[in-house]
Amino acid sequence: MTALDAIGPYEVLRFTPDAEIRFVWHQAGPIVTDSNVLVLGATHTLAETPSPDIVLVPGGPGAFTTLADERVLEWLRRAHATTAWTTSVCSGSLILAAAGLLDGEPATTHWAAQQALAALGAKSQRDQRIVHTGRIATAAGVSAGIDLALWLVGRNFGEDRARTIQLSLEYDPQPPFDTGHPSKAPASIRAASLADQARMMADLKDHDLLVRTAAALPQALWQSALRRVRRAKAGDSGPRS
Repeated sequence: MTALDAIGPYEVLRFTPDAEIRFVWHQAGPIVTDSNVLVLGATHTLAETPSPDIVLVPGGPGAFTTLADERVLEWLRRAHATTAWTTSVCSGSLILAAAGLLDGEPATTHWAAQQALAALGAKSQRDQRIVHTGRIATAAGVSAGIDLALWLVGRNFGEDRARTIQLSLEYDPQPPFDTGHPSKAPASIRAASLADQARMMADLKDHDLLVRTAAALPQALWQSALRRVRRAKAGDSGPRS
Protein backbone atom coordinates (compact mmCIF):
# COMPACT_ATOMS: atom_id res chain seq x y z
CA MET A 1 0.00 0.00 0.00
CA THR A 2 0.90 3.66 -0.13
CA ALA A 3 1.49 4.53 3.52
CA LEU A 4 -0.45 7.80 3.64
CA ASP A 5 -3.55 6.06 2.23
CA ALA A 6 -3.81 4.23 5.56
CA ILE A 7 -1.99 6.50 8.01
CA GLY A 8 -3.79 9.74 7.05
CA PRO A 9 -7.24 8.36 7.93
CA TYR A 10 -5.78 6.51 10.94
CA GLU A 11 -4.54 9.76 12.48
CA VAL A 12 -8.06 11.16 12.22
CA LEU A 13 -10.12 8.13 13.19
CA ARG A 14 -8.06 7.24 16.25
CA PHE A 15 -9.43 10.36 17.95
CA THR A 16 -13.05 9.18 17.65
CA PRO A 17 -14.82 8.20 20.88
CA ASP A 18 -14.11 4.64 22.06
CA ALA A 19 -12.36 3.80 18.81
CA GLU A 20 -10.78 0.39 18.34
CA ILE A 21 -8.71 0.50 15.18
CA ARG A 22 -7.42 -2.63 13.49
CA PHE A 23 -5.11 -3.12 10.55
CA VAL A 24 -6.26 -6.42 9.06
CA TRP A 25 -4.78 -8.84 6.55
CA HIS A 26 -4.57 -12.58 5.93
CA GLN A 27 -2.23 -12.82 8.89
CA ALA A 28 -1.01 -10.41 11.54
CA GLY A 29 2.51 -9.12 11.10
CA PRO A 30 4.65 -6.57 9.27
CA ILE A 31 3.78 -5.33 5.79
CA VAL A 32 6.28 -3.33 3.75
CA THR A 33 4.73 -0.30 2.07
CA ASP A 34 5.44 0.72 -1.49
CA SER A 35 8.55 2.69 -0.50
CA ASN A 36 10.30 -0.56 0.47
CA VAL A 37 11.44 1.33 3.58
CA LEU A 38 8.45 1.99 5.84
CA VAL A 39 6.81 -1.02 7.49
CA LEU A 40 3.28 -1.07 8.92
CA GLY A 41 1.87 -3.82 11.07
CA ALA A 42 -1.30 -5.83 10.55
CA THR A 43 -2.72 -6.19 14.06
CA HIS A 44 -5.45 -8.74 13.31
CA THR A 45 -6.44 -11.27 10.68
CA LEU A 46 -9.45 -11.00 8.42
CA ALA A 47 -11.03 -13.94 10.25
CA GLU A 48 -10.62 -12.18 13.60
CA THR A 49 -12.50 -9.13 12.29
CA PRO A 50 -15.76 -10.37 10.71
CA SER A 51 -18.02 -7.38 11.40
CA PRO A 52 -16.24 -4.00 11.65
CA ASP A 53 -18.33 -0.85 11.93
CA ILE A 54 -16.20 1.02 9.38
CA VAL A 55 -14.00 -0.52 6.71
CA LEU A 56 -11.37 1.58 4.98
CA VAL A 57 -9.43 0.05 2.08
CA PRO A 58 -6.18 1.86 1.23
CA GLY A 59 -4.64 1.82 -2.21
CA GLY A 60 -1.25 1.67 -3.83
CA PRO A 61 0.46 -0.64 -6.32
CA GLY A 62 -0.66 -3.73 -4.43
CA ALA A 63 -4.31 -2.91 -5.12
CA PHE A 64 -3.90 -4.21 -8.64
CA THR A 65 -3.18 -7.70 -7.35
CA THR A 66 -5.43 -7.61 -4.29
CA LEU A 67 -8.43 -7.00 -6.55
CA ALA A 68 -8.11 -10.67 -7.59
CA ASP A 69 -7.63 -11.97 -4.03
CA GLU A 70 -10.91 -13.80 -3.52
CA ARG A 71 -10.38 -14.19 0.24
CA VAL A 72 -10.16 -10.42 0.61
CA LEU A 73 -13.09 -9.81 -1.74
CA GLU A 74 -15.32 -12.29 0.09
CA TRP A 75 -14.37 -10.74 3.43
CA LEU A 76 -15.35 -7.32 2.08
CA ARG A 77 -18.71 -8.62 0.84
CA ARG A 78 -19.51 -10.21 4.19
CA ALA A 79 -18.28 -7.22 6.21
CA HIS A 80 -20.19 -4.76 4.05
CA ALA A 81 -23.45 -6.51 4.90
CA THR A 82 -23.23 -5.08 8.42
CA THR A 83 -20.91 -2.05 8.22
CA ALA A 84 -22.02 1.46 8.98
CA TRP A 85 -19.59 2.60 6.27
CA THR A 86 -17.47 0.82 3.68
CA THR A 87 -14.85 3.19 2.33
CA SER A 88 -11.68 3.44 0.29
CA VAL A 89 -8.80 5.76 -0.45
CA CYS A 90 -7.03 6.08 -3.79
CA SER A 91 -6.91 2.81 -5.76
CA GLY A 92 -8.49 0.99 -2.83
CA SER A 93 -11.77 1.64 -4.63
CA LEU A 94 -10.64 -0.79 -7.33
CA ILE A 95 -10.76 -3.52 -4.69
CA LEU A 96 -14.28 -2.50 -3.66
CA ALA A 97 -15.25 -2.55 -7.32
CA ALA A 98 -13.73 -5.99 -7.82
CA ALA A 99 -15.82 -7.22 -4.89
CA GLY A 100 -18.93 -6.05 -6.75
CA LEU A 101 -19.75 -3.30 -4.26
CA LEU A 102 -19.50 -0.45 -6.78
CA ASP A 103 -21.33 -1.98 -9.75
CA GLY A 104 -23.26 0.86 -11.37
CA GLU A 105 -22.45 3.19 -8.48
CA PRO A 106 -20.64 6.57 -8.55
CA ALA A 107 -17.14 6.39 -7.07
CA THR A 108 -13.72 7.95 -7.32
CA THR A 109 -10.07 6.97 -7.07
CA HIS A 110 -6.61 8.32 -7.88
CA TRP A 111 -6.73 10.35 -11.09
CA ALA A 112 -4.46 7.86 -12.88
CA ALA A 113 -6.74 4.93 -11.99
CA GLN A 114 -10.10 6.40 -13.03
CA GLN A 115 -10.22 4.42 -16.27
CA ALA A 116 -9.58 1.15 -14.45
CA LEU A 117 -12.32 1.99 -11.94
CA ALA A 118 -14.82 2.53 -14.75
CA ALA A 119 -13.75 -0.70 -16.44
CA LEU A 120 -14.52 -2.53 -13.19
CA GLY A 121 -18.14 -1.37 -13.30
CA ALA A 122 -18.25 1.84 -11.26
CA LYS A 123 -19.40 5.23 -12.52
CA SER A 124 -16.09 7.08 -12.33
CA GLN A 125 -16.30 10.60 -10.88
CA ARG A 126 -13.04 12.12 -12.03
CA ASP A 127 -13.44 15.58 -10.51
CA GLN A 128 -14.77 14.59 -7.08
CA ARG A 129 -12.55 14.30 -4.01
CA ILE A 130 -15.11 12.33 -1.98
CA VAL A 131 -18.04 10.40 -3.43
CA HIS A 132 -20.64 8.70 -1.25
CA THR A 133 -23.72 6.68 -2.06
CA GLY A 134 -25.66 4.65 0.44
CA ARG A 135 -23.14 3.30 2.97
CA ILE A 136 -20.17 3.50 0.63
CA ALA A 137 -17.73 6.41 0.42
CA THR A 138 -14.68 6.60 -1.82
CA ALA A 139 -11.90 9.16 -1.81
CA ALA A 140 -9.54 10.32 -4.55
CA GLY A 141 -5.78 9.86 -4.38
CA VAL A 142 -3.64 9.47 -1.26
CA SER A 143 -4.07 12.76 0.65
CA ALA A 144 -7.84 12.67 0.09
CA GLY A 145 -8.00 9.99 2.78
CA ILE A 146 -7.60 12.68 5.45
CA ASP A 147 -10.60 14.55 4.03
CA LEU A 148 -12.61 11.33 3.88
CA ALA A 149 -11.85 10.49 7.51
CA LEU A 150 -12.84 13.96 8.71
CA TRP A 151 -16.06 13.66 6.70
CA LEU A 152 -16.78 10.29 8.33
CA VAL A 153 -16.20 11.72 11.79
CA GLY A 154 -18.54 14.62 11.04
CA ARG A 155 -21.26 12.25 9.85
CA ASN A 156 -20.92 9.81 12.74
CA PHE A 157 -19.73 11.83 15.73
CA GLY A 158 -20.73 15.38 14.90
CA GLU A 159 -19.07 18.29 13.18
CA ASP A 160 -17.59 19.66 16.41
CA ARG A 161 -15.66 16.42 16.94
CA ALA A 162 -14.42 16.56 13.34
CA ARG A 163 -13.37 20.19 13.69
CA THR A 164 -11.60 19.42 16.96
CA ILE A 165 -9.63 16.61 15.34
CA GLN A 166 -8.78 18.84 12.39
CA LEU A 167 -7.38 21.43 14.77
CA SER A 168 -5.51 18.82 16.82
CA LEU A 169 -3.80 17.69 13.62
CA GLU A 170 -3.40 21.31 12.47
CA TYR A 171 -4.75 20.17 9.14
CA ASP A 172 -4.78 23.53 7.39
CA PRO A 173 -3.64 22.87 3.80
CA GLN A 174 -1.79 25.79 2.25
CA PRO A 175 0.32 24.11 -0.43
CA PRO A 176 3.11 26.12 -2.02
CA PHE A 177 2.00 24.88 -5.44
CA ASP A 178 -1.40 24.42 -7.04
CA THR A 179 -1.04 21.25 -9.10
CA GLY A 180 -2.82 18.82 -6.78
CA HIS A 181 -5.34 17.74 -9.41
CA PRO A 182 -4.64 16.89 -13.06
CA SER A 183 -7.03 19.64 -14.17
CA LYS A 184 -4.63 22.14 -12.60
CA ALA A 185 -1.40 20.63 -13.89
CA PRO A 186 0.19 21.22 -17.31
CA ALA A 187 0.78 18.24 -19.57
CA SER A 188 4.48 18.11 -18.70
CA ILE A 189 3.72 17.74 -14.97
CA ARG A 190 1.09 15.07 -15.58
CA ALA A 191 3.56 13.13 -17.70
CA ALA A 192 6.24 13.45 -15.01
CA SER A 193 3.79 12.20 -12.37
CA LEU A 194 2.90 9.16 -14.45
CA ALA A 195 6.59 8.48 -14.98
CA ASP A 196 7.19 8.64 -11.22
CA GLN A 197 4.40 6.14 -10.64
CA ALA A 198 5.80 3.81 -13.30
CA ARG A 199 9.24 3.96 -11.69
CA MET A 200 7.72 3.20 -8.31
CA MET A 201 6.13 0.06 -9.74
CA ALA A 202 9.40 -0.96 -11.41
CA ASP A 203 11.49 -0.33 -8.30
CA LEU A 204 9.34 -2.38 -5.93
CA LYS A 205 11.30 -5.02 -4.10
CA ASP A 206 8.65 -7.55 -5.11
CA HIS A 207 9.69 -7.62 -8.77
CA ASP A 208 6.96 -10.05 -9.78
CA LEU A 209 4.26 -7.51 -8.93
CA LEU A 210 3.86 -6.50 -12.57
CA VAL A 211 3.54 -10.14 -13.57
CA ARG A 212 0.89 -10.75 -10.93
CA THR A 213 -0.90 -7.56 -11.92
CA ALA A 214 -0.96 -8.68 -15.54
CA ALA A 215 -2.81 -11.80 -14.41
CA ALA A 216 -5.02 -10.24 -11.73
CA LEU A 217 -6.48 -7.25 -13.59
CA PRO A 218 -7.91 -9.21 -16.56
CA GLN A 219 -9.46 -11.69 -14.13
CA ALA A 220 -11.13 -8.88 -12.16
CA LEU A 221 -12.37 -7.22 -15.37
CA TRP A 222 -13.81 -10.53 -16.55
CA GLN A 223 -15.67 -11.07 -13.28
CA SER A 224 -17.02 -7.52 -13.46
CA ALA A 225 -18.27 -8.10 -17.01
CA LEU A 226 -20.01 -11.32 -15.94
CA ARG A 227 -21.76 -9.53 -13.08
CA ARG A 228 -23.06 -6.90 -15.50
CA VAL A 229 -24.36 -9.55 -17.87
CA ARG A 230 -26.16 -11.34 -15.02
CA ARG A 231 -27.68 -8.07 -13.79
CA ALA A 232 -28.86 -7.19 -17.28
CA LYS A 233 -30.56 -10.56 -17.61
CA ALA A 234 -32.16 -10.14 -14.20
CA GLY A 235 -33.19 -6.55 -14.91
CA ASP A 236 -31.18 -5.35 -11.89
CA SER A 237 -29.28 -2.08 -12.10
CA GLY A 238 -26.80 -3.03 -9.39
CA PRO A 239 -26.34 -3.38 -5.64
CA ARG A 240 -27.94 -0.91 -3.31
CA SER A 241 -26.47 -0.07 0.06
